[in-house]
Amino acid sequence: MSTKTGQIIVPIDFGEQSLLALSQSYNLARLTKSEITLLNVIDEDFLKPFQDVISAKHNYEGQLRDDIKLRLGELALKVQSESGIRVNVMTKVGKIYDEIVNAAREIDATLILMGTMGVVGLKKRILGSNASRVVREAECPVITIKGKEHRFGIKHILLPLDLSKETKEKVDKAIELAQMFGSIIHVVTIVENEDEFLMNKLIRQMNQVVAFIEEGGLTCTSEFVSGSDVAEEVLNTAKKVKADLIMIMTQQEVGFTDLFISSAAQEIINNSDIPVLSIRPFPKKDTTVSILS
Repeated sequence: MSTKTGQIIVPIDFGEQSLLALSQSYNLARLTKSEITLLNVIDEDFLKPFQDVISAKHNYEGQLRDDIKLRLGELALKVQSESGIRVNVMTKVGKIYDEIVNAAREIDATLILMGTMGVVGLKKRILGSNASRVVREAECPVITIKGKEHRFGIKHILLPLDLSKETKEKVDKAIELAQMFGSIIHVVTIVENEDEFLMNKLIRQMNQVVAFIEEGGLTCTSEFVSGSDVAEEVLNTAKKVKADLIMIMTQQEVGFTDLFISSAAQEIINNSDIPVLSIRPFPKKDTTVSILS
């Protein structure tokens, strides 16, 4: 295992949701012996009114950066005092989702933990939120936090399963987290088609997964839920088991490329009031293979 200090990026816009996400990062940082990097991205759209006057744009951007660095520095000192965790600060200018992904790549982040307000209406179908864009493009796992109230720690993990080849990778991540936090893992498979052959395959998979989790000394529950809307059933189940975290893979649909995440995954990210850990199942550099390394 690498001895390199992990880096958790927390995007900060000084709003309630980003500060809530920051407070949720403390335990993860402590248990993974990671540092926290506070990142503020100045949206390039804010600078557009100054595009025609270069000096004005330069002065405005410089003053804005200075003000933000001061506020980030004050926040970093507060977090370090409260948590005992080393805190770094970064500022970027550009598209919010691009710069979050770029920053994570620059510092070999092991995790991005970000607050999101979710999205509504047409924007949700076409563009998705900044969080959804970060999830689909980041090379490291991403935890998105939308709800207002969360317990500290992770007592219950919801692990939705399908027949994808990435199932073992997702189960391994769930076991790592559960062992660290002393969590119960709740395995659920959403059944859209009760074809006998498919059900037998799902049952075999479920039994194997449960046995594997229990071999690790963990408590595990399992169930099949019938429904045509996978995202809705996952969210309903998460509430039923009082999940503190939902774990999903973001490449679950055949034919989707690296530029897209499944519609079910995006619906869960956008609509869940429970934190969602999204893992992109493709080969990564050694420093980002595990959020717990």
